[in-house]
Amino acid sequence: MQHDDVIWSIINTSFCSFKVKATTHHFCRNEYNLTGLCNRSACPLANSQYATIREENGICYLYMKTIERAAFPNRLWEKVKLSKNYEKALQQIDTHLIYWSPWIIHKCKQRFTKITQYLIRMRRLVLRRRRKLVSISRKQEVRENRREKKALIAARLDTAIEKELLERLKKGTYGDIYNFPVHAFESALDQEDEEEDEETASSKAEGEEEDEDEDEDEEEEEAEVEYVADEDFEESDLSDFEDMDKYNPDGLDKSGSSSSSSSDDDDGTKTTRRKRQLRKKRAHIEIEYEEETEQASTSKQTIKS
Repeated sequence: MQHDDVIWSIINTSFCSFKVKATTHHFCRNEYNLTGLCNRSACPLANSQYATIREENGICYLYMKTIERAAFPNRLWEKVKLSKNYEKALQQIDTHLIYWSPWIIHKCKQRFTKITQYLIRMRRLVLRRRRKLVSISRKQEVRENRREKKALIAARLDTAIEKELLERLKKGTYGDIYNFPVHAFESALDQEDEEEDEETASSKAEGEEEDEDEDEDEEEEEAEVEYVADEDFEESDLSDFEDMDKYNPDGLDKSGSSSSSSSDDDDGTKTTRRKRQLRKKRAHIEIEYEEETEQASTSKQTIKS
């Protein structure tokens, strides 16, 4: 038979491998402990009827121990899987622990709530982005930098040697040599031909752009010049210009003063230019004058008489 009081007296007074002594409390490291404290009601070894909640791979389980299975250590704990729904899991705890002490039922529910809370927090942290720190050895970094520098130098040397050999083959310094790699020579020639084609195409494009610019300039100059026929000028316009000449033939006002001489000179130069332009465009008009000589002779005879 199992005596709980005897077991607790030995554990509490002498020694327990799961006990951890601290300044304020004594803690228990047993995985089946319900609260994590080392006391009479929470000790899984000193209680023949005991229950707890455990989490395995994100799933909660209810573990129950009864005195009837104390003689069979391999079947000592009964394991019940709890639902992922919080309310259904609490109902399962109530149904399986219906005749148990209310303290154990309350602590099992409290432990289950804590476990569900930290599972939710774990899922949120997994979904959130986090920085991952990766350690880099300094020696390996220096070694890779040296290898890169050596590879660059070797590549430059190879390209320089290849160019020099191709130039010598073009010049014919080696004479009649037939065992050189023809593919490399042909590829180099193709590259040079492509470069020349690109240069010619670019020069042609620049020339076409310049020609287009010149054509546009010529079109603009031609658009500025306009030709006007004599028929566009009406007789009224010509009469207006003649009247202006009669009233002001010299392009100056008779009532001008010495103070406004400079401004009058400027106006005169502008009017003369306008007159010249108008004279070029003015239509030629022929005027015929008729004189009556007989009337003049009769008037002279009357005076003599």
